[in-house]
Amino acid sequence: MSTPRRPGNQGGRPAKKSNHRKGSGTSANRGGAPRPPKRQAPEPVDVHDPDGVRLQKLLAAAGVGSRRVCENLISEGRVSVDDQVVTELGVRIDPLKQVVHVDGERVVLDESRVYLAFNKPLGVVSTMNDDLGRESVGDYLTQRKERLFHVGRLDADTEGLLLLTNDGELANRLQHPRYGVPKKYLAVIPAPLPRGLGKELRDGIELEDGVARVDSFKVVDSRPGWAMVEVVLHEGRNRIVRRMLEAVGHPVESLVRTDVGPVRLGDLRPGKLRPLSSSEVAALYKAAGL
Repeated sequence: MSTPRRPGNQGGRPAKKSNHRKGSGTSANRGGAPRPPKRQAPEPVDVHDPDGVRLQKLLAAAGVGSRRVCENLISEGRVSVDDQVVTELGVRIDPLKQVVHVDGERVVLDESRVYLAFNKPLGVVSTMNDDLGRESVGDYLTQRKERLFHVGRLDADTEGLLLLTNDGELANRLQHPRYGVPKKYLAVIPAPLPRGLGKELRDGIELEDGVARVDSFKVVDSRPGWAMVEVVLHEGRNRIVRRMLEAVGHPVESLVRTDVGPVRLGDLRPGKLRPLSSSEVAALYKAAGL
């Protein structure tokens, strides 16, 4: 907003001399303080790659919508490439190097990327192969051509959701406690439970490798002699849920991981795989800050 112009000399009176010294390099506003310099808008970055693929074609192939729907999304300014809003339909990009968001959610354009949910059965170790000959996660991937790795681990006595991918950047973030991606577990433990157990776990339990805290704790079901509890935490230390509950006098009898961030186990049967939907992948990227 520009500063209003001062009225000119009227009525023939001589103009008053200004106290402002020449060459001071600043101009005064009404309050006498120097005006802040005008901010210059950052220059737009050209994201067009003449050797790339048309943006609307890539979005349609990624399952965002039909080609016409994707063209409308671009025209409406709802698509960004490398943090630059794109509104021109002729833009081409490199799907292997450039990052695309639609309405703020990341869209994976690299068709070589694989994202799977796996319901790890009891007794299966979280490795791609095992030197001791035990059944491993890799035994369930013999028909897959891609080189996949698991996101985090579940011990052999724990069943439930394990994510598998070849997207190293996403996997590293999902595992790192810095990004706070929560994991939800259902555990069966001995009952009765003391009233302050949840608070004790939220406040922190001293373990041999440092203090551990849950994000939330609640009783799902309770019967004479046992209780089913829900534990949510974002740490990924080895056997962390079992060690915490054992430390407070309630050793785990059975344990299932049901959620990793926005992805749920649902009705996926033990030993089965399913590909993640595009919305689940976008939600994982958002949870990991990508």
